[in-house]
Amino acid sequence: MFSFKNYLAVTSLEEAYNELLKSKKNIILGGTSYLRMGNIAYNTAIDISNLSLNYIKNEGEYIHIGAMTSFRDLETSKITQNLFNGILDKCVRGIIGVQFRTNVTVGATVFSKYGFSDLIPTLLAMDASVILYKGGEISLENYLKEEGLRRDILVEVKVKKDGRGSFQSIRKSKTDYAITNTCVTKTEAGIRLAIGVRPGKAVLAYKAMEILNNNEITDEIIDRACEAMTKEIIFGSNMRGTGEYRRAVSKTLVKRAIKEVL
Repeated sequence: MFSFKNYLAVTSLEEAYNELLKSKKNIILGGTSYLRMGNIAYNTAIDISNLSLNYIKNEGEYIHIGAMTSFRDLETSKITQNLFNGILDKCVRGIIGVQFRTNVTVGATVFSKYGFSDLIPTLLAMDASVILYKGGEISLENYLKEEGLRRDILVEVKVKKDGRGSFQSIRKSKTDYAITNTCVTKTEAGIRLAIGVRPGKAVLAYKAMEILNNNEITDEIIDRACEAMTKEIIFGSNMRGTGEYRRAVSKTLVKRAIKEVL
């Protein structure tokens, strides 16, 4: 269980940001579900739950998802259920249980770049952007490539509306963490293919995307893209599975996802 010396419920993002910078041991609180699994002592825990950051808004070409939006909100919102074939709903609905999903927040998950996440590869395939309080808007892809975590506050996640999508994963049991997962989307800009739980941070399979976007898609082209993915993406081993197993399973998951979005 994590601990902290001081607790501060802020009334503005500026107050939260200023407090965050006072010490490297200060932390912004999300749902704290994953923090509870650790054993770290913090100085000040900064609570941003009163800043109205729990929202899913449909505005113009984009959907805006506030940092304090829970996984349960993603699962039940009519907006997300109709977005990219409901992949935001599908990618979170199998995570542990309703009580847990009600507590876990989008902002904390994305900001922390969790390698075990089902949400992050889905957002990556959707070409999402993150909005940081001081850093402004940055693509999720570029944010994930950064080393470490910024001393900043994630305010919202922004995704375009139009497209088809398929989320696929494999687990040892229904409510367990994924052994590996993948998400494929298709928009006017082309096909995007993200692989998560490698078990490292989610990444795009560029070579597979190039094959799919530059050829008429046939079964042969899909097989070529899947093979390219297995050679490009680095898979590792942990307690849930070996790198070889993840590579083999991902090939099947990607093929299944591609066919779903066509």
